[in-house]
Order: sequence, then structure tokens, then C-alpha cells
Amino acid sequence: MSGDMEQTATAREPDHGAAAARPSDHGMATRGAATRVALLEAAREVFVTRGFAEAGVTDVVRRAEASVGSLYHHFSGKADLYLTLFDEFQQRQTQRTGDAVRVARAAGETDPMPLFLAGARAYLEGCLEERDLAALFLRGDAPPGFEVTMRDRLREWARRTAALFEHEDALVVVVTGALAAVVQEVTLSEDPVAARRVVEEALVLIGGIRRP
Repeated sequence: MSGDMEQTATAREPDHGAAAARPSDHGMATRGAATRVALLEAAREVFVTRGFAEAGVTDVVRRAEASVGSLYHHFSGKADLYLTLFDEFQQRQTQRTGDAVRVARAAGETDPMPLFLAGARAYLEGCLEERDLAALFLRGDAPPGFEVTMRDRLREWARRTAALFEHEDALVVVVTGALAAVVQEVTLSEDPVAARRVVEEALVLIGGIRRP
């Protein structure tokens, strides 16, 4: 089953003898945003290379060149970093699939299956583009309770697909189940060329599924 960045504040000149003002709120917010992005990028690198269980907060702040205090200012801990990475990846994937479906609609496509396949292709391309991160979420090395989050995402995905296919329940179960299996295979494949071949072949097969 995604992206992430900031500047320095300028101090105002003293005004009519008043004490120099503090850095602007805008500058502080910008630095805070930059720190948050740096922490997420560092967490991504640490989790991908070491795994969630083996990674430590100190590993993340060291790589981000930040402080432990700044990490706890933005996140509640290691699990929060992981879940934020997951949420932001899913947001990017939703954007990718939504854009692809809108482009297909704009081109005049109305059949649910080609629309589904356009979104599916975009989702799989996102998995290939961010394969290290997508694989992290599929390997099972995650915070306690993450499987519930994954199930909720799958249910949400199935609901959107059901709306696309006008609630043809059996067809929705088949196509979403097939695509979930392809996501797993493609994301965890160590051969990018083979993974792309699976994408193309799988989309053809899924597109051949007919309504009962």
C-alpha cells in the first residue's frame, strides 16, 4: 500500500526603542514544519533499513539531526511516526488513483471496469515508485494494532469500489481481492522488471473478469 520540506525566520528591527521582537510566528512555524518533515524522512530511512521493531527514537533523531524533545513535540513516539508515514502514503495513493479515474472519465470512459483498472494501475505504479515504503507496511513488522488500521483501509477501499461498480458485491469481492494479491506480489518482489510484468499481466486478467 506515498512524499515531504522549509526556512529561517527574520528578526524585525527594533521599533522606536522597543526591544527586538521575537522571530515571527511564520518563521517559527516554518522551522517547525521543516523539523517535522526531517523527522519523517529519517524515520522512513530507519524503518526501511532496520525494521520498526529494531529502530529506536535515538536512531531517528540522530539521522534527522534533531533533538528527542523536537520529536516528542511533533509525534507521540515511534509508533506515531510509523502511522503518520502510512497515512501520508495512503493519501498520496488516493490522490494518484483519484487523478487517474478523473482523467479516464474526462476522456469519456463510463464503464466501471476500465475506470477501476485506471485507478488500480495508478495504485500499483505508486507501490513501485515508493516500493521501500510500501513494502514496509506489508512485512508485518509494525506497531501493535496496525493490522486493524490495515483492515479499516481495505474496507474503505472496498466501499469505494462497490460504489464504482454500483454495489455488485460478488464482483467487488473478486476484483478487490485480486488487486490486493497483486499489490502484495509487486511490492515485495525483488525484481522490478518482473514486478512490472506482473502488473501488466494482472491488469489484463482482472479486466477480463465479467459480471455474472
